[in-house]
Formats: sequence, C-alpha cells, structure tokens
Amino acid sequence: MKGIVLAGGTGSRLFPLTLVTSKQLLPVFDKPMVYYPLSVLMLAGLKEVLIISTPADLPRYRDLLGDGSELGMKLSYVVQDHPGGVAQAFLLADQLLNGQSVCLVLGDTVFHGHGLTGLLRESVLDVEQQGGGVVFGYPVQDPQRYGVLEIDRRGRLVSIEEKPESPKSNRAMVGLYFFDGHVVEVARKLKPSARGELEVTDVARDYLERGRLRLENLGRGYAWLDTGTPEALLQASNFVQTIEQRQGLKVACIEEIAFHSGWIGVEQLEARRKRYGSTAYGRYLSELADGGGWH
Repeated sequence: MKGIVLAGGTGSRLFPLTLVTSKQLLPVFDKPMVYYPLSVLMLAGLKEVLIISTPADLPRYRDLLGDGSELGMKLSYVVQDHPGGVAQAFLLADQLLNGQSVCLVLGDTVFHGHGLTGLLRESVLDVEQQGGGVVFGYPVQDPQRYGVLEIDRRGRLVSIEEKPESPKSNRAMVGLYFFDGHVVEVARKLKPSARGELEVTDVARDYLERGRLRLENLGRGYAWLDTGTPEALLQASNFVQTIEQRQGLKVACIEEIAFHSGWIGVEQLEARRKRYGSTAYGRYLSELADGGGWH
C-alpha cells in the first residue's frame, strides 16, 4: 500500500495567514502541520508516500521533507495545478500507485488517540487482503459541514451525503481513506460536482453501492481536528501543547516513529537532531537517541 498526503488548495479560510505560504506548512504548536498527516501514514506502516501540492508550494515541501531517506522512507511529489477536489489526488497518483492500494490523508487534519496505530494497520491489512475500502467516522456537532455517514441499527453504513442541509446522523467522514487498487478507475468515472470538483464522497459512495466499503468508527478517546480556520488552528495547537506538556511526549514526531519502527538507527536520529539545533524538538530527539521516549 502507498500513501498520499493531499496538501493543496489555497487555504482561503485562513487568509491572510496563507497568502504567501501553504496552509499545511503553518505551525500546529511546535511542528509544521504536514507532520501530523504524514505521521498517520507512518503509523500505518507506509514507507512510500506521495505529497501533492500547488506549483508554488511544492518546492517548500521538498525543502522540508526531502526524498524521505533520512526517515527510512521514499517520498515523491506531484503538482496539483488547480484545486480539482480530493478525488483528483487518485488520478494524480496513478503512476505511483500502479494498481496498488492506497491510503489518502488530508494535509490539514490531526488525529490522536490510544490504539490509533492498531486501527490504521488493521485497515491496511483489511484492504490489502479483502479489497474494497475503509472510511472513518467521527461524531461532530455540525455534521452539515462534512460528508455525513448514515448507519442502521446494526451499525452498518447505508448512505453517504456530502454537506446535507438535513443530516441523517451526526457522524462525519473524516479526511482519512483506504482504498484498493481500483480507486483510480472509480475516480476516472466521476463527474465534477456543482462546485466543479471530484468529490471523495462520490468515490466512497461507489464502493458502498457495490458492497465494498467498510466503516471504522472513531469514538470516545480519539481526537480528530480540522485545522482549516484560525479558530480550529489555535484549538489544534492548544490540544497538542496540552498533551505534550502533560506527558512529556511529542505528538506526530516523525523521527520518533521512524526510529521506533526500525526504519532509521541512532546515527540517523542524531543527524536529524542536528538539523533542529538546541530547540526543544532537538533535545527531544537527543533523549530518544539516549533511550528515552515511548515504546
């Protein structure tokens, strides 16, 4: 399975913050926003990841993340010339995927919770062994802003609606999707929505109608944060700050994940530490190299 981080768009809801930089390069407390979705793919065990962004912003992602070798990964990059919808990412990734399954995560989302790694890896195995797709649902107070998942009394997914005026449930489809190798074919058949974009909701609905989509619920104990507005960005930063200062452990530390996954060794970890200097982040990596951190 390959991974995709979709980090395109104009970030217009964050103007003027995003007038001269990509939304996904803004800080969420102590690290760039893109570290958070990338960490999700890493926790899922995916080492080959595609970053999709705008022509102006893509070089900045290359500068930040490189080719992935310092993390024991393989990172590649593709330009999204114009915002064509989330499902356009599958078409842009066609060459990389080459018929393989994929996990797509939106670049402006933060996930956190005990057991998240297990859920991610189970989803990878599920799709690789059984095919089809897996989407994640999360209860929200304002479901009309999201793709809404309707479930029956047995907890089975029965319908998906994009930003309905009268939602059939309070369960939103979060920005994390697992699909088998047929997803590119599905995306090619899509017609643009009223806003002129290829909607990932339509991809998921296609799988659902064929009985090939499964739902994984994120309930109590999990956090899913959308960082697309100034208020949401601040809330996400405060959340991460609270967790990190309370536990003394970093959220979405990509070097830590690579190190404990066995993708890099102490020498590579130390090389990354030097990049960050004497900052709190750099000191954290030093502690990891000395045997600290989680695991």
